[in-house]
Order: sequence, then structure tokens, then C-alpha cells
Amino acid sequence: MDKNGFEIDKEIFAELPDVPRKEEEPIKEKAEKPKKEKKKKQSRGTKKSLIVVLLIVVISVLIAGFAIVAGADYLGIGFGRGKPCVMEIDEGSSTAQIAEALKETGTIKMPLLFRLYSKIKHYDSLYKYGVFTFNNELGYEGIADMLMEGGAKANTKTVTIPEMASVDDIAEILEKNGICEKEDFINEVQNGNFEYDFVKDIPENEVYYRLEGYLFPDTYSMYVCEKSADGAHLAINTMLSTLAEKIEAIKADIDKSDYSFHEIMTMASIVELESGGSPDEMAKVAAVFYNRLNSDDFATLGSSPTKKYPHGNGRYDTYTCIGLPPGPLCSPSFNSIKAAVSPEKDFDYYYFVTDKQMKFYYRKTLEEHNAIIAKLKAEDNWIYEYFD
Repeated sequence: MDKNGFEIDKEIFAELPDVPRKEEEPIKEKAEKPKKEKKKKQSRGTKKSLIVVLLIVVISVLIAGFAIVAGADYLGIGFGRGKPCVMEIDEGSSTAQIAEALKETGTIKMPLLFRLYSKIKHYDSLYKYGVFTFNNELGYEGIADMLMEGGAKANTKTVTIPEMASVDDIAEILEKNGICEKEDFINEVQNGNFEYDFVKDIPENEVYYRLEGYLFPDTYSMYVCEKSADGAHLAINTMLSTLAEKIEAIKADIDKSDYSFHEIMTMASIVELESGGSPDEMAKVAAVFYNRLNSDDFATLGSSPTKKYPHGNGRYDTYTCIGLPPGPLCSPSFNSIKAAVSPEKDFDYYYFVTDKQMKFYYRKTLEEHNAIIAKLKAEDNWIYEYFD
């Protein structure tokens, strides 16, 4: 009997089949599924929160870094400052032009910030022209005060720097014209502060003169300053600035080149010396020397004018040094620089020589080259005595 007093027929119940509890499993799954989804949602929420926190931290660090750099620039402190900077401001220069000039001389680091400062302070129309010697620890306020007072109205003199001129040649030219003394010029060449990327990339420990080859040859109106050192700095900056402007036209080709800009300038100086200033031959001359440079058959470039470079204890002599010399040997023209960047295509010659009339003879083999030399000598049309 059961607990309620009814008699149970055990045999009948024994014959009944077992009925599975269909609802138990689904109930269990339904109970567990929300927990898993909840955990996933919590995990996603945690990751999102972590990403947000990281973004906030990164942005905060960037803002803090910018604020530190901007504040230091505004106040004129830190970042290797301390050297006086000499610069000229042309009459009618805009604040934007002045700001860029200040950056080029290393007086400031953030020209856009200086322009904003000038705008807020209403100094835009008050800046004057002239020659300025800045202590680059002045900060924006000190710089602005000097600009509003006006710079020295130094006299100017027209000076021509010829193509192929070396640092020694330029020093003599500037001293002769009263721009600066040789000693001050050489000191600026070696140690002057000039904010150009190509100057920073010069391997100073390898070359004899740091700026050899980078002082662009042209005719300039240069300042005659009271201090020789100021005149030297301004003269050099003018020549470097001109080079920077000139190479903008071929910057894309320079960037695609397999050679560094320093190597290009070195090759350009050799091309300038070898071509005798003949633009029509420069790309061919450059091709010949690149062919030699990239050939296993030539241990050295063998450029005759490099034997005459008076500095470096023979390191610039391409009859003894392997590959390119440590740096340029003279100031090349724009045509030579362009030729060094884009030499004559499909020009598979390895030798050339010129006669007394500067006619060029290109040959592929040494045998052919020697034959033309013998011919020129027989005709008394040979000028390279150091080949004898």
C-alpha cells in the first residue's frame, strides 16, 4: 500500500516502460547558457574598457610631451641650445617666412607655434628687417622684442662663388671682398649651427671640411657685418639655403637613387671637375664613373682631378682609394648634381679623355682608350701630363 492507504499493484508498474525526463536537460542548458553569455559580455566590456584606458594614457602622454616641447621652445630652454644664431630678415618678410628662417638657424623648433604666438600678441605687422644675432635662449618674447626693434642695417656686397670652388677658394674670395676673415669662415664651415637635413647627414669624422661641396656656387648679395664671424655665418647660410632650394626640383629623383645625398654630392663634384663645366657632357661623365663604381673590373675610379685635392693625406685620390672619396672636393653646379642623380642611360662606356679643345672621346675598352691617347699625343693635342 502507499502512504495514502491505496494498494499498489507492483506487477503492473513493473511492466510499464521507463519514461525519460525530457525536460531536465533543456532546463539545465537554459540555466547555463545565460551564464556563459554574461561572462562573454563581461569579457568584451573589460577589453573595451582596457582599450579606452590605453587610448587615454597614450593621448595624455602625447599631449604632455607636446606641452613640454612647446613650453621649452616658448621659453628657449633645453634641446642643445646655447649657441648664438645670426640671420638676416629681408624687408617685407611675412611672419611665416620669419618663423621658418628662425627654425633654419636653430633659434626655434616650432615655427607654427611662433606664428600663433605672434598672432595672439598682435606682433605680426611689427617685425622689422635687418641682420640679427640671437641668443637662442631668449624665448619667444625676447626674439619678438628684437624683431620689433629691428636688426642692423648692414651694407651688402655682390660676391660671386664660381663652380668648382673649394672651401679654401671660397674663404679667400670672402676675405678679399670684406665679408669675413678666413679663420672665421673655416670655423663656421666646421662648427657653425645650420639646420639643414643634408648637413646633419654629412659624415663629419670622415671628411676634411664638413661643408666642402655644399656651398652652392652662384652670385650673391652678401652682408658686410661688423663682426667677421657674423658675416661668415650669414654667407654660409645663404649658400646652403640656395642649395636646399635648388635640389627641391630633383628631390623625387634623389629619393629614388641608390646613393645617399652625400654620395651624390661627392660624385657631382667629380663630374664637375672632369667635365670642365660642360653641361652637355656631365650626364655621360657621370655614367662612366658609375659604370666603374659598379664594375668588378675596376678597383678604383681613377679620376685625374682628385689627385690634386690638397687635404686628407691621399684619402681623396681616386687612384688609391676604393670607391668614392670621403666627400666632395669642390662646389658642383646644379647641372653636375642633376647628372650625378640622373646619369646618361644605356651608356656602357668605361673610359673617356679630352683634348685641348675639351672635346670628349668615350671608349669601352682600355685598348681603345690607349689608342685615342696615342693619337692625341701624336697630334700634340694631349693635355694630361700626369698620364705620362
